[in-house]
Amino acid sequence: MSAPPEGDRIRRREALLQLLRLAGATGLAGSTGFWLASRSRHPQEPLAAISKRNFGAPADPTLPKMVVAQGEDPRALVRRALEELGGMRRFIARGDVVVVKPNIGWDRTPEQAANTNPEIIAEVVRLCHDAGAARVVVTDVSCNEPRRCFERSGIAEAARREGALVVLPEETKFREVDLGGDVLKVWPVFEPFLAADKIINIPIAKHHSLTGATLGMKNWYGILGGQRQRLHQHIHESLVDLAEFMSPTLTIMDAYRVLLRGGPTGGNLEDVALKKTLVAGTDPVALDAYTAKAFWDLDYRTLR
Repeated sequence: MSAPPEGDRIRRREALLQLLRLAGATGLAGSTGFWLASRSRHPQEPLAAISKRNFGAPADPTLPKMVVAQGEDPRALVRRALEELGGMRRFIARGDVVVVKPNIGWDRTPEQAANTNPEIIAEVVRLCHDAGAARVVVTDVSCNEPRRCFERSGIAEAARREGALVVLPEETKFREVDLGGDVLKVWPVFEPFLAADKIINIPIAKHHSLTGATLGMKNWYGILGGQRQRLHQHIHESLVDLAEFMSPTLTIMDAYRVLLRGGPTGGNLEDVALKKTLVAGTDPVALDAYTAKAFWDLDYRTLR
């Protein structure tokens, strides 16, 4: 397929930038990159320009692009939302290697709502296997010490219970990649995201002290190594670069527990609201925009 005209590309970037501000895409806390800065590997040669990673599912005009489900059981919410979107087999084919990308950034318990709900992850893994996936990998590049984050969040145990391969970030598993962005150029990317057939992005909806909310498009920061805190200076532009580099097959927004204040790390249970909601769909910008408005009344006029 031929590349779009330069004018179209510029207009698309400007539209994405505006929508990212609407969606509440956010920067990292000041200490986010500390672990990665000291541990990410830097191979001698960066990869040559790598093709964009578009994992998006084919459009189906008979199905909704976004579904909002509410109820008591997180796993039932996943099933209901996926049924309305056409079922997991719409997204996952037999033999696929699927990477599930939660937010596992912080050394917190599920009740503190700083990481994705482990039961949502477990149900997505089960449904992927039922759809015929050859392997389901659950991973993230954590901000706090990874092993503690994976275990204390409950995600590692829940994912393994359903047969997923849980992969912790290690220095030998990053590859320098030319992302081809305006801000994000050559950067270390965690290898599982480069080797996947499909990627399911499963962020948690939570407050962020810098810009209001951190949601699905911000969750893509978890594919990167390196000194991510450097990206604060051009946070919206870097997120557009990520959005153009990697498009998910499916986004599932965990709003079962919502961290309304004190984000992104959380810790105080008084800042957590039990909303019992899940938002799923194929348009990640629409999901972020809906969630930012629904829980924080944030739009392009109020986001910083």
